[in-house]
Amino acid sequence: MELRITENIRKKDHKKAIKFAIDGMHFYWYFNNNFFLNLYGKYFWYSEMLKATQILAVYADDEFAGVLLAGIKGEKRKYHSFWKSLYVKAFEAMQHLLAKDSAGEYERANNEMFEDYCKENEPDGEIVFLAANPDIKVKGIGTMLLEEFERREKGKKVYLYTDDACTYQFYDHRGFDLSGERDIVMDLGYKKFDLKCFLYSKEIK
Repeated sequence: MELRITENIRKKDHKKAIKFAIDGMHFYWYFNNNFFLNLYGKYFWYSEMLKATQILAVYADDEFAGVLLAGIKGEKRKYHSFWKSLYVKAFEAMQHLLAKDSAGEYERANNEMFEDYCKENEPDGEIVFLAANPDIKVKGIGTMLLEEFERREKGKKVYLYTDDACTYQFYDHRGFDLSGERDIVMDLGYKKFDLKCFLYSKEIK
């Protein structure tokens, strides 16, 4: 199976990327209703795409295999869409009606970690999304994306958010430092559980 990296994602693969986001970032925790879940998945994907200065995708033969989005200071944004920008603004206007309180707790934890991190660091940008297609039985997709990103951004200091419900160990093994940690309680009404939020960072050599 031939793997190749492109600087963009085919339009037909956006739906798959949204599903990667919903599953990989556990948005289903916050919504019992599939309609609202899909709305939020689109909102997240569109908002990050519109901010991204690096959009990297891996294709295995012709199958969408993985994606990395990052926003780096001083670089030009890669994606523009009037209608998707309008969607993001409209969703943000009513987001407080759709999201659960624990979604806000998660965001607050990330904001606190970032504030502490910036006391001693000046990051150049953020890796906002990295995911591999779980249906493709090829190892190394995430590593391939990360290595290509780092090749393009040598000398930059980047950070990202993750948590212990995700495969955060991936970053431990790829030169990232654990630069922030917060314990929160996710109270979704129908269930409650503990979660560790992490901020990882790396100066790309």
